[in-house]
Amino acid sequence: MEQPASFKPAPAACEYRPDQQAQLYYELTWQLTTIEYSQRLREGWRRFGPVVFRPECPECRRCQSLRVSATEFRASRSQRRAWEWNARAIELRIGEPVIDSDRRELFARFHEHGHQAKGWPAPDDDELRLKIHVTNPFPTEEWSYWLDGKLVGLGYVDVLPAGLSAIYFVHQPEEHRRSLGTFNILKMIESARRRGLPHLYLGYFVDGCRSLEYKAAFRPNEVLKGGQWTALRR
Repeated sequence: MEQPASFKPAPAACEYRPDQQAQLYYELTWQLTTIEYSQRLREGWRRFGPVVFRPECPECRRCQSLRVSATEFRASRSQRRAWEWNARAIELRIGEPVIDSDRRELFARFHEHGHQAKGWPAPDDDELRLKIHVTNPFPTEEWSYWLDGKLVGLGYVDVLPAGLSAIYFVHQPEEHRRSLGTFNILKMIESARRRGLPHLYLGYFVDGCRSLEYKAAFRPNEVLKGGQWTALRR
């Protein structure tokens, strides 16, 4: 693999814990393999497109990588309800990432809703966000969810020796009652199990952060703490 270009911007206000300063370390690499990224994932790295990153915050260490055991997972009552409501109505299509008008509109609606309803930063360049997800150092799957012929959910998934890795997911805000985010995670766990992969990696968990705490509801799970994967909640 080529020597990656690396950079670490100055600390800035953390969007998950406003009382803290956040700082990420980035590497840009175009020759990353699935085997190499599997090792990075086990060490707490994440990626968007050819950029891999991990937190290196000045003081806080609350961001912890979280993974779910695909073989041992057991759905909760609410998760079973989300599955039953969507399994027959929603069509999942798995293919290569593409950019079209349906996907542009979905990204724009999702991020504008987050800005208006949840106080997220103002949406910037959704076209750039999409391009990041179709430009990858190795093949990535696009998971699109359709209801009555309409695109209602869109996710990107890495298939790795370490397991499946959820990269990003957006959905139509008006379908929020369907819990499409939960349904997407359940489908990924099912797929990992079917493919004989041990884990689903869900990115960073931050205790006390409402927008990230949902990940702990998928059990049994582990977090990376002090270089070791340890049980969080079972």
